[in-house]
Amino acid sequence: MLTIQIAGNTGLENYVAALALYEARSVLSLDPGCEPGCEGLLLPGGGDIDPSFYHRENRGSRNVDRCLDERQFALLERYRSAGKPVLGICRGHQVINTFFGGDLVQDLPTADRHKQKNGVDAIHPTAAEQGSFLAALYGPKFTTNSSHHQGIGVVGKGLVVVQRADDGVVEGIRHEAYPIFGVQWHPERMTGALRNPDTVDGGALFRYFLSLAAVHRSDR
Repeated sequence: MLTIQIAGNTGLENYVAALALYEARSVLSLDPGCEPGCEGLLLPGGGDIDPSFYHRENRGSRNVDRCLDERQFALLERYRSAGKPVLGICRGHQVINTFFGGDLVQDLPTADRHKQKNGVDAIHPTAAEQGSFLAALYGPKFTTNSSHHQGIGVVGKGLVVVQRADDGVVEGIRHEAYPIFGVQWHPERMTGALRNPDTVDGGALFRYFLSLAAVHRSDR
């Protein structure tokens, strides 16, 4: 069975449940020392990144936790160095972009189209780049959920945009050299018991991630 480190400690039940659907065990920890026993890293959703990490003043960032940022960056570096796959979801997608030198728009002009309303995810159409892994999984155009008010501005070094919303917001990225990729949406709320009939099945993305992690299976 594959073991995936989820970069956090609490409130991550949906991620654990989604991975379990595809027969993967989760370790919830911010300790880089877990890496040798894990085949991949999942950077989950959460609050905003401290803007000082991308050399900006706070102009709308919320629920900032600099300590969490530092620990997730350290984890990302550990897995990058090991050549193991990393999946970033929502905040995690933004962590990846910031780690590689990109920046964020701290409050999107079209944020109302992307934020939850009354605790319910927004839904919107997106387009995947031709030839990308997302196009292979879901086709050139597909619908996702949405629950964020920030988005990628300058794209980090080595990263490629592979998906955008219809208003231009970056919804998917991948690294050119490493098995590192991120999505601005929440596939863990699009699969299993939380499957949304108005979106594609998030399970396809988890299966893709785990297929990359299987290369590093410690019990092979």
